Amino acid sequence: METTPSRPGEETRGSSDVRLVVASSVFGTTVEWYDFFLYGTAAGIVFNKLYFPGSDPLVATVLSFATFALGFLARPVGGFLFGHLGDRVGRKKTLVATMLIMGVATCLIGLLPDYAMIGPAAPILLIVLRLAQGVAVGGEWGGAVLMATEYAPAGKRGLYGSFPQIGLALGLTLGTGVLAALNAVTTEAAFLAWGWRIGFLLSAVLVVVGLLIRVKIVETPAFRKMAEQEGESTVPALELVRDRVSRRHLLLGMGSRLTEGVAFNAWAVFVISYGSGTLHLNRQPLLQAVMIAAAVMVVFIPIFGRVSDRVGRRRAFAVGAVTTLVLAIPALAALHAGNTVLITVSLVAVLGISYPLMYGPQAAFYAELFPVSRRCTGISVVYQLSGVVASGLTPLILAYLAGRTGTNGVLVYLAVTTAISVVCTLAIRDRDMFADDVRAPVPAAVVSPGNP
Repeated sequence: METTPSRPGEETRGSSDVRLVVASSVFGTTVEWYDFFLYGTAAGIVFNKLYFPGSDPLVATVLSFATFALGFLARPVGGFLFGHLGDRVGRKKTLVATMLIMGVATCLIGLLPDYAMIGPAAPILLIVLRLAQGVAVGGEWGGAVLMATEYAPAGKRGLYGSFPQIGLALGLTLGTGVLAALNAVTTEAAFLAWGWRIGFLLSAVLVVVGLLIRVKIVETPAFRKMAEQEGESTVPALELVRDRVSRRHLLLGMGSRLTEGVAFNAWAVFVISYGSGTLHLNRQPLLQAVMIAAAVMVVFIPIFGRVSDRVGRRRAFAVGAVTTLVLAIPALAALHAGNTVLITVSLVAVLGISYPLMYGPQAAFYAELFPVSRRCTGISVVYQLSGVVASGLTPLILAYLAGRTGTNGVLVYLAVTTAISVVCTLAIRDRDMFADDVRAPVPAAVVSPGNP
């Protein structure tokens, strides 16, 4: 069997195994993010009308986005639970469970009666199912990215780690694309009555295909080696807190992620409700613009993942944070101008090209913050706990700021979160990062007198 290059002391693995792992990671995260962001898109255009009816459209939208935020509050629970299991029993076993939970919850949302049918029980049940989605996606990300990064050949961890990240863009493309298509082929009344539900019920098909792929994958070489030599980690979360470097990386990692989560939810979620609700723009072109930007993102995520293998994760991530902030200014201006072409071009620039400078290297960046024995727990905590503020509260905060202060408040919030992220990113030292069970060597391309 053909094999891929391996790291010292690590067994070789078949190229067919690596391809299966990559396919599993990409497809699995695509399904998870499709389900998760299908809800985010529907929150601003459907749920505010059907599950939170009221005379004030702003209040209904804020309440709808509050349920969106609850999914992010549940993500740390999933991160802790499945991160612990990922470090205790392996990455693979957690991935089957998270996909099942997400698929069932999403399908049930598609079948859920609205407020007019069952009254207050409708938003309550919607919240419960949203919490289940949050737990599932909270546990999914850590295992999926480690399946890819821990199978990566030497010198290509950034590239391989970017593959499951593509699932975010594909999931967003599918989520907005499906709702845009359903919105285009149905009347407004039909879309609100049943059209939107089709998108949620389609998840059942995707989940079945994903499970068929995932049951065939083999546990990562890094985890198998660690389990043989050291035994399973007993309480990974406790080990993270006890270790000085891991504690530091937990805090700096969460700070670094702030602007990434804010940027994505600003330009993939909030922009649709703000444009169609506050600015009274046609919803269909907004959905299409986000879908096109997400499709472009699919191309640039692996490109910038590979770039990070050459120039370093921190540098790529910090540059992405700054450029995304700069491009926010013309993007907001285009939105207020109401020109469809300008809106599409600006969203492609900020979401499709600049944002991947952060998201492409992110999986490898965070994986290298922790040793193998507590890596799944570590990256899950960093990604999911920071996501409560960075992602979950962003549409809610931006909706409030836009309603009270206009775009000035939005830009201030984006600037503050970017500054925090850049400082935290640059504070992470290359010499403290890990390549599996040893410290990672600093790439020659990033060594400089001012680079600790």
